[in-house]
Order: sequence, then C-alpha cells, then structure tokens
Amino acid sequence: MRGRIMAMLITGVLVAAAAGCAASPSHVVSLWPKVDRERSVPKPPEPPRWPLTGEEAPSAEAVLRRVVSVKIENSPAARPQTNLSLADVVYESVAEGGITRFNALFHSKDPEVVGPVRSARLSDLYIVPQYRALFVFSGASASVNARVRSAISENLSQDAGVSYPYFRSKDRSAPHNLYAVLAKVREEARRRSMPQTMTVEGLLFDRRAVEATPTITEIFIPFSPANKVTWTYDAATRTYLRVNNGAKHMDKGTGKQIAARNVVVIRAKHIPTSRDVVGSTTYEIVLEGSGVCTVFRDGQRFEGTWTATKDAPPRFVGEDGKPILLAPGNTWIQVIQPSIDITMR
Repeated sequence: MRGRIMAMLITGVLVAAAAGCAASPSHVVSLWPKVDRERSVPKPPEPPRWPLTGEEAPSAEAVLRRVVSVKIENSPAARPQTNLSLADVVYESVAEGGITRFNALFHSKDPEVVGPVRSARLSDLYIVPQYRALFVFSGASASVNARVRSAISENLSQDAGVSYPYFRSKDRSAPHNLYAVLAKVREEARRRSMPQTMTVEGLLFDRRAVEATPTITEIFIPFSPANKVTWTYDAATRTYLRVNNGAKHMDKGTGKQIAARNVVVIRAKHIPTSRDVVGSTTYEIVLEGSGVCTVFRDGQRFEGTWTATKDAPPRFVGEDGKPILLAPGNTWIQVIQPSIDITMR
C-alpha cells in the first residue's frame, strides 16, 4: 500500500512539472556576446621606407638624410670600383671616347669608402638636383665646371679645395686612385652649413610578391664600341648580374659581382657640345622632359615612357598609361642615345 502511494506521488510531481514547462517557455542563454555592429581592427601603420629602394627604413628620421651623389669612373683602369654596388640608384651614360661614367646615389647605405672619383659631366646638371643631393666629384672642363657651379651650389669638388673627404690610394696610379669617405663628406657638408636633411621624391615600387616565369633572361646594351654591357637575370636572387666588356663586373668593396634588382634603359637626347684635346665628343645628355624607356624587373620586360622634371626623379609609365612599378631594391638606369638598339633574349 505504501509503495502504491509513493508511486502516485511521484507521478503527480512529474505531471505537474510537465505542465509547468508547457505553461512557461524555458530561458535560453547564448554563449556568444551581443554585437550591435561589426568590429573593425585598425590597420597597422605603414613603416617608413627608403624613397629610392622602397625597402623598410629604421626610422622616419633616417629617410630625411641627404642623398650623396658620387661621380665614379668606369675606364678599364678604374675597375673594379669600390662599393659601387651599394648605391641605391646608379646612372650610367657615355663620356668621351665611348667609355661610360657613373653617377652613384647613396642614401639607404653609407659605405665607408667609394670610388674611384672622377670629373663631372653635363648629365649631372639634371641628376643631382632631381635627388636634391650633395655632389661629390673631382674637376671638370672649364665650361662644365662653370655650369655645375651655377646649377649646383652644394657641391664638394675635390679640385675646388675640398680635400678633407678624399684620399689617394697607393694601389693604383693617378688619376684612377681618388676615393671619397662618405662619413667625411657629410662632416664637410655640415662644416660648410649645407643642409643635412632633405625630403626626396621617391621612385615608385610594387611591394607585392611577383611570381612570374622569366621571359627575358639577358639584356645586351651596346653603349659604344668601347663599352658593351650585359645583364643576366638570376632567378635565385631575382637580380640582374652585370658583365662589362665580356668580364664579370666585380665590386672591390663587397667582393661580389655587381647586381641590380631593376634595370631601366632610358633613351635621351645627346647634344654634342664640344670636343676634347684628342677629338672626342662631349655630350649634354638631357635628363629632363620625356623619352622612351624599357624597364626590366623579375625577369619581365615593360615598355613605356619616362618623364622627369628639374626637381624630381623620373617616372615610368607603361603603354597602357599605368605606372611601371619597380621591385624593391637598387636600380641601375642605363642612359643611351635614341638610335641605339638593345637586344634581349
């Protein structure tokens, strides 16, 4: 009897509980927080970058230091040069007798010694102001010197009494043995109250990783019968390796073959201005205005035009009207006459 009563009580409790559940719906607690709007994560700030390489810089202050433009020789007696490969940008153009000469722009790297340093040319009247650089060179003809001094006030020419940054090496005979110490160049500029900082308009870079099958692996540039250059693409390093007159072009400072992340061939007016004592023509190479260009990066070729003003470096625009972007890293600008044909394979 007692068991039957207990069973009836339990049944009653269960029925009552079931009725209560049906009468008042249960409260469900969500494990997810209530969100009224989509949460946004702020984009991290863009790191400072060197304007002439597109690579990350240590600070915003570092990129403001002055570019140093150094005129470097390329006759056979001048090779191998010292630390030429550490320049952010190198211009190569023809001088007298068909040899070429370099204007090397140092900014993100400041090697201790560079050279051999030689005389200025009229193309420097365009290059140096475009990069707002301190100009390091050794002499020039009377007419060129006059124009350089008129157009570039902040030059540190060795023959004009600026001796502190320079020294002669005993390893070579003059005039192929003059070198500049870049730290002393900056000290000398400071002593002469030349500005130590300057904003430079940078080149344009594409920092996205580009995975493409190389279509151009060799570029041949005949500057003249006296100077022929080949750039061979190395897919492993994604750089172009330089050969000058059939020999690997080495750098005495680094001990390595000179390499460029970008090779840009620009065609510019070469205006004959005079002849030297042996009858070789001196040119004014006009690097302001516009002309045809070919840009090589990552084994790819891009045809287009270049434009430059007196106070800004060149821009490269493709045949589709869009900017041709460079790969982050150093750039060699090969300046040739419009009539010269380059070959590729």
